[in-house]
Amino acid sequence: MAKKSKRYLKAAETRTKDALPLAEAVKKVKSFAAPKFDQSVEIVMHLGIDPRQADQLIRGAISLPNGIGKSKRVIAFCDDSEVEAVKAAGAIEAGSDELVEKVAGGWLDFDVAVASPKLMGKAGKLGRVLGPQGKMPSPKNGTVTPDVATAVAEFAAGKVEFRNDDGGNIHALVGKLSFDDDKLIGNIQAFIDNIVKMKPSSSKGTFIKKACISATMSPSVILDV
Repeated sequence: MAKKSKRYLKAAETRTKDALPLAEAVKKVKSFAAPKFDQSVEIVMHLGIDPRQADQLIRGAISLPNGIGKSKRVIAFCDDSEVEAVKAAGAIEAGSDELVEKVAGGWLDFDVAVASPKLMGKAGKLGRVLGPQGKMPSPKNGTVTPDVATAVAEFAAGKVEFRNDDGGNIHALVGKLSFDDDKLIGNIQAFIDNIVKMKPSSSKGTFIKKACISATMSPSVILDV
């Protein structure tokens, strides 16, 4: 286990074990002594789902109301006739056969891959390359869509992808520590509301068992949800 810094341990001493209302939790995270860089803020939610059941998996993407303060490198598998518009929307690479070959050859210098449904026959061959990276286009998170240019623009601007892990947890970036309190609160509440709407009908009992927020190098704070 990595050794915690003195700054982290000092901050942990001031952390309450009680669940705090969202506004108070944001203020608490901001109160921790911080290193000299703008930390990202993350939410972690432990959900009452059975990850072994296909109908209880939680996966998707959301454009938060105040962005996340971070852009993403996006590529697009699309018809050659769409390349110009897709690049204008923010894609660093776009195309069909040549782009598929480039990625198959090991080029993975991007964060998100978007694809037109018509190109999935070709892009689908990259499953072994993109699957382990979590970059394979999928209709479930909005990366397979007929409107490739719009999807590229949204993901390039920081649209947040999420999926539960084997423990039933969801992790997602919700902004930067430098954001105004109201902007962080708005992003976090929007993310929570979105997850609540995705509750599977087969999930019984308490859906959100626990939720916490933290900055990159700070202790977590429990949310009262």
